[in-house]
Amino acid sequence: MDTIKITLVKSLIGCSPRQRATVHALGLRKIRQVKELPKNDAVLGMVERVNHLVEVVE
Repeated sequence: MDTIKITLVKSLIGCSPRQRATVHALGLRKIRQVKELPKNDAVLGMVERVNHLVEVVE
């Protein structure tokens, strides 16, 4: 199955609680932390919501 690498590149300070929850649901806690997740509709939808905070590498 395909995977994507997601990196948190911006701080969560000033973000809405919903955006914070989405980033935490992706498993990201600290800036420059990288998670490798499966490329499915659920994960891609969460990434789309916080695309200004994360960087995605396929």
